[in-house]
Amino acid sequence: MPVVTAPTARRRALLTARRRGLLSTATGALWFFGPLAALVAAWAVAVRVSGVEMRVFPQVTDVLGALGDLWSSGDLFRHLGASLRRAGLGMALALVTGLPFGVALGASRVLSAFFLPLLRFSVALAGIAWIPIATLWFGYGDRAVIFIVWNAMFFALTYNAMLGVRQIPVEVLRAARSMGTGRLRMFWEVLLPGALPSIVTGLRVGLGYGWRGLVAAEIIATNAGLGYALFQAQKYFQTDVIIASMVIIGVLWLLMDRLLLAPLERRTVERWGMTGAGDR
Repeated sequence: MPVVTAPTARRRALLTARRRGLLSTATGALWFFGPLAALVAAWAVAVRVSGVEMRVFPQVTDVLGALGDLWSSGDLFRHLGASLRRAGLGMALALVTGLPFGVALGASRVLSAFFLPLLRFSVALAGIAWIPIATLWFGYGDRAVIFIVWNAMFFALTYNAMLGVRQIPVEVLRAARSMGTGRLRMFWEVLLPGALPSIVTGLRVGLGYGWRGLVAAEIIATNAGLGYALFQAQKYFQTDVIIASMVIIGVLWLLMDRLLLAPLERRTVERWGMTGAGDR
């Protein structure tokens, strides 16, 4: 009977772990791409069987051709760059303004009680509903779109930051206060880390609102961007370009959500997640 040494056993265990990891990755990819592939297949069959005209609804190959034309002409990179720049600036402004405000609300019962109804009211109106007044305030251009992205993200981020602070266990806060922790240190070392799981969730939700608001604002207020590309294609009855732009918008959001936001949320909850909250 062969003798299994410790190094051999470790190698076997490592190989087994790698195989399990590859299997898990393959399974996850199948569950993610399987429904999308089924949708594309159903789309191709439905258009072929119905014989609908391209100007009404294009075939998959027509959309692929439109994507190729956008790529070769450089319009894809122009519109994509404009949208990503506006989304990035709006998100940065929302983080800089919404995080401190939300943490401050969570740390004060009086402030949170006063602003909570206003936050709930504003969340329902954030984003797209502000487009008409944003164009009156800022005119047509980047500033109006960036304002819409900021507006859509600010209230969701502020609200979740406030909830996150309220969920920090009271024992943690009492311990920090008993050690003479100052306000600035309390913010960076206690409140912000403790509220981080809720903040990341708010960031994920808020960015979804902001992305939709971005596309809607670009339809009205700009001359470049993915929303603008949709609007221009509609004017010239380019249904293939409309669907291609929609595919780009959806795929880009899926990539951001799956590759950036979802892992960030999972790792944040694993590291900083806190459960249980007491009365302060």
